Amino acid sequence: MERNLTSESMIEQGPADAGTARSRRDRPIGWWLLVCCALVFAMVVLGGVTRLTGSGLSMVNWKPVSGVLPPLGQAAWDREFEHYRDSPEYAYVNKGMSLDDFKGIFWFEYAHRLLGRLIGAVFLIPFLYFLLRRRLPPSLAPQLVTMFVLGGLQGLLGWYMVKSGLVDDPHVSQYRLAAHLGLAILIYVFILWTALGCLRRGDSSEPRGGSRLASLTMILVVAVFITMMSGAFVAGLKAGFSYNTFPLMAGKLVPDGMWSVTPAWLNLFENVTTVQFNHRVLAIATFLAIIVLWLVARRMNLSRSQRLWLHATALAAVAQVALGISTLVMRVPVPLAALHQAGAMVLLTVLLCLVYETRYRC
Repeated sequence: MERNLTSESMIEQGPADAGTARSRRDRPIGWWLLVCCALVFAMVVLGGVTRLTGSGLSMVNWKPVSGVLPPLGQAAWDREFEHYRDSPEYAYVNKGMSLDDFKGIFWFEYAHRLLGRLIGAVFLIPFLYFLLRRRLPPSLAPQLVTMFVLGGLQGLLGWYMVKSGLVDDPHVSQYRLAAHLGLAILIYVFILWTALGCLRRGDSSEPRGGSRLASLTMILVVAVFITMMSGAFVAGLKAGFSYNTFPLMAGKLVPDGMWSVTPAWLNLFENVTTVQFNHRVLAIATFLAIIVLWLVARRMNLSRSQRLWLHATALAAVAQVALGISTLVMRVPVPLAALHQAGAMVLLTVLLCLVYETRYRC
């Protein structure tokens, strides 16, 4: 069978043969996109570690091409350190830091930026291969181009975020941090959903119109995304270092001072107390909704794969809540906080897989 099948030849072969041909053609694309997903997942977690270790402002220059290589030799390290010593973070936070200590934070940010470049290469090179070999379905090419453009915009947004901490106040804007994380998550969701479609294409993946379970699960995907965005504001304001008890905050379910900032709406984004309270409420509400969905859906007539993703969703939700509470009461240790961010990505992933499995026939 020829590698590039026309629609006419597919019709002559019949629906089953055409579906098999599409599946064979699209599966390598699906696996490639899953590799990209794994790298974006790692990028989100590494970005969180960079934030937690206070490394995000260690590289004060953005060099998209020459920045691929780290400082080589003592003279290069001295120049890099000199740039950092001119930054407000050194002046107000790390005054007197040694070169060895600087290297400790530099390597986290360098790894984060290098991984971003690696993602671009891992995406672009196979894309050009599939394109030149005419292995891309016409409907898929615009989606892949959009992914690449979004990836480039994500890099620009990351630098825009860093620049907010290179002025007078060595503090990254929580708004820009949330935007940077939000776009990363949307790119991840976009790539994952496309990958699932490629892996299932030709395997009886007709839409199941009106699937109530799929609709309810999609609502939970949105809820998890909103909760993750609230977590970005917690990270941006370092709100996790306050109110390190659970379930009470300063001995109360609803703490004082939640509306002390004016105008009132700013409390949602700039008041440490309100931001942490909202994240708690959103997390618990989403967790309870997932458990309710699990209790209801497990009684439905589900396929084996649908039931597997349903149970995985419930387990991921339990683990994520446990990680979140542990991170809070232990005052945000880096390993636990990184696992908490990874847990959010895992929960989002299994929910998306459950949506896909309940939306399409197996």
